[in-house]
Amino acid sequence: MEFFKIKRDIPFMRHALIFNAVSFLTFLAAVFFLFNRGLHLSVEFTGGTLMEVGFSQPVALDPMRTRIAALDYTDVQVQNFGSARDVLIRMPAAKGSTATEQSARVMAALKETDAQAELKRTEFVGPQVGDELAIDSLKALAFVVVGIMIYLAIRFEWKYAVAGIIANLHDVIIILGFFAFFQWEFSLPVLAAVLAVLGYSVNESVVIFDRVRENFRRFRKMSTVEIIDNAITSTISRTIITHGCTQLMVLSMLLFGGATLHYFALALTIGILFGIYSSVFVAAAIAMWLGIKREDLIRHVKKDGPDEDPNDPNDPNAGAVV
Repeated sequence: MEFFKIKRDIPFMRHALIFNAVSFLTFLAAVFFLFNRGLHLSVEFTGGTLMEVGFSQPVALDPMRTRIAALDYTDVQVQNFGSARDVLIRMPAAKGSTATEQSARVMAALKETDAQAELKRTEFVGPQVGDELAIDSLKALAFVVVGIMIYLAIRFEWKYAVAGIIANLHDVIIILGFFAFFQWEFSLPVLAAVLAVLGYSVNESVVIFDRVRENFRRFRKMSTVEIIDNAITSTISRTIITHGCTQLMVLSMLLFGGATLHYFALALTIGILFGIYSSVFVAAAIAMWLGIKREDLIRHVKKDGPDEDPNDPNDPNAGAVV
């Protein structure tokens, strides 16, 4: 499906060096803020108090957040749990205050608005659990990265695997850099968004690499730069449809999903935008600089023949459209 078709290839690779220089500077800035400011980790990683509170009737969460914030408790997570009358509250550990004391202060404030508010359970999540979650998160990220590299190396060739994984890690580091610079809360939902961006970004790279491989088989006299430019140009319509629809859904979560989904949707928004950029200007350019060529993908190439032969019986992808 195509909304439009560009007849003349756009010379993306002509400006690849400039865009990658900008990308490299952005990447360095993200790394600097990660080391200089660090991530603002949520309760799941740092430890704190978890409360489950039941109310006699459905309650609004925003006024509850404001009331708890008035107690000088910052970075408190308030969300519905099961129904609109059940609320889950997560609070970071406070110096000089136990979990019991924290929960007692919060319950006293909540009972001012609903005298029948009931504390169903309270528990303390220690820093040790947070450390385990952090280690498990890093393991999950490492497994995803290794899996993507193996997949790309098997499906294409090692040069494509290197280019693809550099582009994907570029997206992840920039997302983390945004969270470090603005000190947005980094929670488990945000981590899930980061892992989702890895898979989402590699999908765009695979589409472009697939078209590059197809072009190498179809166009015998084109240079590598012309092959890549044609591959990117011919998939623009697909890119607009796919990413546009996805971004509409993510924006709806960002605007209407409330505080619970805010940072999750924000991480996805940043990842989608930079995922498009990295697939076109980072992954494709790195693959070009690594010296991809027709011989990397095709063992037997016809020496004679027309410049384009979509009906070539030796071409398994002849006539394919991505």
